[in-house]
Amino acid sequence: MRAGINALTATFVVGVLAGLVLTPDGRAWLRHPTIMLGDKAAASAPPAPGPAAPAAVPVSAPVLPAVTPLGARITTGPLRIGVFGDSMADGLYAGLYRDLQQTPNVTVSKFSQVSTGLSRYDYVDIQAKTRGQLDAQPVDVAVMLFGTNDAQGIEMDGQIHPFGSDGWKTAYAKRVDDLVALLRSRDVAVYWVGLPRMKRATFDAKMSLINDVVEARMTALGVPYIETTALTSNGEGGYEAYLPTETGRRTLMRANDGIHMSMAGYLRMSAPVAARLKRDAGLDRSPAVSAVAAPASAR
Repeated sequence: MRAGINALTATFVVGVLAGLVLTPDGRAWLRHPTIMLGDKAAASAPPAPGPAAPAAVPVSAPVLPAVTPLGARITTGPLRIGVFGDSMADGLYAGLYRDLQQTPNVTVSKFSQVSTGLSRYDYVDIQAKTRGQLDAQPVDVAVMLFGTNDAQGIEMDGQIHPFGSDGWKTAYAKRVDDLVALLRSRDVAVYWVGLPRMKRATFDAKMSLINDVVEARMTALGVPYIETTALTSNGEGGYEAYLPTETGRRTLMRANDGIHMSMAGYLRMSAPVAARLKRDAGLDRSPAVSAVAAPASAR
């Protein structure tokens, strides 16, 4: 009996390590392992090879409190924007900071952390981490980008759900919902950014599945979802490291790993986010338009 249990444990750990090898920040996780043999730990099951991207398993949407509109916030003080997520969000922050650094009354801060995600709360509990971050530094807007490390199993209620399974999609959807609910409970407006096109087809399929789950949840929750897959694809919808800019010049958009972006690529992803934030805060209107509109509204 004990020999059977030990064999099962060994097989389980091998599955965890295999999943981490296929994860962009897996090596960093391996430098800070939290699995304890013979003890209970939330661990990863081997990811399903090259899953398709089926629709997310339906999960009832929690009732979220309304948040103060961005236009109203910016009239009372700086619009404080925080970028939350993993290593991909680090780059998004850099792009968004550059996009908005000359915009008056707007600040952009980085809350993202490499090697994190929503699958492995035994390593970093993002729900608890985000709560602590908001306690220390409140924000008005949260720009979210998670997923590059999330093609791993999720433990929920004592059961480990393999990546891509219906149980996994339900568990992942709940973590997304819980995170949005936490932010909205602090009167934080949430904007979720989707993952870009990936080079390796099997990994791209996994990220596409995550995008499908997240987009479905944002639709159910009434939260803006900013898609980036088409933006980071070539004319045929596939991966390409060099993409044309608005001027038609082909520019390197991707890092060598085929996952992350170059600075030009991150600026490509951040541009629609900055445009959406400016629009929602009323910052895309010219001073002349605002001056004309003010007397009319006063009447």
